[in-house]
Amino acid sequence: MPVWKLTIEYEGTRYRGWQEQPDARTIAGELRSASEKVLGGRVDITGAGRTDAGVHALAQVARLSAARRLKPEQLQREINAELPADINVLRVENAEPSFDPRRDATARYYLYQISRRRTAFAKRFVWWVRDDLNVEAMRKASNLLSGQHDFANFCEGRDDKTSTIVVVERAELETAGDLILFRIGASHFLWKMVRRIVGTIVEVGAGKLEASVVERLLAPARQGSRKRVAELPFDVAAHTAPPSGLFLEKVVYRRGEHLDHPKAACQVLSAEC
Repeated sequence: MPVWKLTIEYEGTRYRGWQEQPDARTIAGELRSASEKVLGGRVDITGAGRTDAGVHALAQVARLSAARRLKPEQLQREINAELPADINVLRVENAEPSFDPRRDATARYYLYQISRRRTAFAKRFVWWVRDDLNVEAMRKASNLLSGQHDFANFCEGRDDKTSTIVVVERAELETAGDLILFRIGASHFLWKMVRRIVGTIVEVGAGKLEASVVERLLAPARQGSRKRVAELPFDVAAHTAPPSGLFLEKVVYRRGEHLDHPKAACQVLSAEC
């Protein structure tokens, strides 16, 4: 059975996330529908990451397999002709039958865009923060994230069987015009982890939270994560950043692969415009 590796970009505003759901429009659901029309039968689709409702992707990766064989260029062209305008297949490559986009990935990178001004054009792709933000304070807080930490305080829906230990390979913060760009790369991410990190960092930038609190939030669990949240002088969940500014930027399959400095996904507010 032929197997392809697909690289996909999408605007997640209209969708309930990547994962297929019976009563909701999802990215994987739209991709399945388009692929089955092109390939004339049942297909199998798995993705590298489950982006939440309203979250976008610059380069999501998926595995597609079907009974019919097509050349990658033809498959890309015909699937794109069936997809809605806010989903686009960037690249199709032949893949080995064993290819697993989730387990084979060595790292995933997310980009979050914070706008420092109100915008008429880019509100679906940014979080406009009205407070004056101290970028250096936010950068200091971001630097605390690199390495191995317990992110129990930054996730939702945790159960005792799921490890909340995550190794963050890279966390950085840059500016581009009226945008503040936060990028984080790790082997995997917990549910709502990135958005809660961003919400916390913004509170630091607004002068409402000391960076030392971020260190406390990352401290190893001693008496259970729920009790730890209650003991901390900050409600992480209440400061979850909205999904509009979040992009799955890249899925890495080669260890040591280099990424350039963060660049704006929405050029309207960046220095390039």
